[in-house]
Amino acid sequence: MRLSSSHLFVFALALALAGCGSGKTHRDGPGSANILSMPGDAVPRPEARSKYGNGRDLGIGGQYEVFNKTYTVMESSANYQERGVASWYGKKFHGNLTSNREVYDMYEMTAAHKALPLPTYVRVRNLRNNKSIVVRVNDRGPFVNNRIIDLSYAAAMKLDMIRDGTSLVEVTAINFDKPTKKVVSSPSNPSVESSRIYVQVGAFGDRSNAERRLAMLSQSGVSKTLIHEDTASGATLFRVRVGPVENVTQYDMLVEELEGLGITDPYLITE
Repeated sequence: MRLSSSHLFVFALALALAGCGSGKTHRDGPGSANILSMPGDAVPRPEARSKYGNGRDLGIGGQYEVFNKTYTVMESSANYQERGVASWYGKKFHGNLTSNREVYDMYEMTAAHKALPLPTYVRVRNLRNNKSIVVRVNDRGPFVNNRIIDLSYAAAMKLDMIRDGTSLVEVTAINFDKPTKKVVSSPSNPSVESSRIYVQVGAFGDRSNAERRLAMLSQSGVSKTLIHEDTASGATLFRVRVGPVENVTQYDMLVEELEGLGITDPYLITE
């Protein structure tokens, strides 16, 4: 779901858009047969921050409100990387204004995000198939629990997530605030490698602490738990994981279950 900057403070319009971003289906887009050629990735370049869509400066950063919840826009996208669930939006919003007052084109490589400055370029990697794209964030949303980015129809097509409507992804900002390595675009036909995805729910230097976390999960009915010994940094870390997770539905249910146990910072791991 996304709201233009002029909509952010209009409650009636917010209610009208309340259903957006709750999980898209193939009915929201024309289908792959209608795209004669897929667009190339967005090409990152330095851009001035948009005067629209970055919230009102209230002395603690740009802020805006949607559905009685306040969101704060990041001062910078530097070092931003997050893993979670991506959704997508298509013809229902095609031709409408985005939050920074550009026209949304479902066939361009764009995206919506709740907190990144507008515009920001990000690399999105599908954790299920390792496909990767670069998109330009020019919109706000999705305002749905447990969703971190809303992709355009074309972007979702390139990540092969149209059929399911959502996917587990990694989002990494491409930042120009300081010198960065040259961004290499994804190959046109990237190799596809299936990955196993786990949810990490703790990392401990002492194995006994990891075993206590494992026992707590088991006693609470959380299945498929394990302890992974990580010696990559020299000292052994005992990482408690749940999985593998097969799809977004499983992930959503697991996150809700973990929140009920007071675990609010699960992290997606791929192997």
